[in-house]
Amino acid sequence: MLKACVAEFIGTFGLLFAGTGAIMVNDLSGGQVTHLGIGLTFGLIVASMIFATGHISGAHINPAVTLAFALSRDFPWKHVPFYMSAQMAGAAAAGLTLLGLLGNVAHMGATLPTGSDAQALGLEVVLTFFLMFVIMAVATDARAVGGLAAIAIGATVALESTFAGPIAGASMNPARSIGPALVGWTWSSQWVYVVGPIVGAAVAALLYTWLRGADNRRPS
Repeated sequence: MLKACVAEFIGTFGLLFAGTGAIMVNDLSGGQVTHLGIGLTFGLIVASMIFATGHISGAHINPAVTLAFALSRDFPWKHVPFYMSAQMAGAAAAGLTLLGLLGNVAHMGATLPTGSDAQALGLEVVLTFFLMFVIMAVATDARAVGGLAAIAIGATVALESTFAGPIAGASMNPARSIGPALVGWTWSSQWVYVVGPIVGAAVAALLYTWLRGADNRRPS
């Protein structure tokens, strides 16, 4: 469990350091990273962390994913607090590192809706639903094509971050939002990025569990 939690810490640290770091560097460089670059950065770092830590901890790097896996009985409930603590610690550590390196710019890469909270909440639920649906397919279904999990999940993150980021922030991950909010002390509408991902991931996990059936469950 210790090794798994360290892997979750590193994976979440990497996600926040590269993803929110791209937002901050884009602000400091006058837009040289570009919005497309930010979306690709999030997708590529997620894929990289899955390749690097998936065989150690499963590479959840997302409290909503951990809760959804537990809800669908693909992860033990007793391990949830340890995973979530490691994820939140990794997110906060990444935020503090970026603060020291780049300063408090771009709200530390915090997720902030440009429209209403209700609009952002709806988008977060739908975005996380599809992300978790893909995760369930490639991680828990014995019929899934092997070796493509990291690519499929990273591509989904990149796609959703690119098209929905300007409106909703496209967090899909409570740790991704709470880490920068904590370090930059930007709490406006942050409840959206906790409730939305948890609801979307839970619905997707339960629905895919029904679609998959017990006979096609991949052994853990």
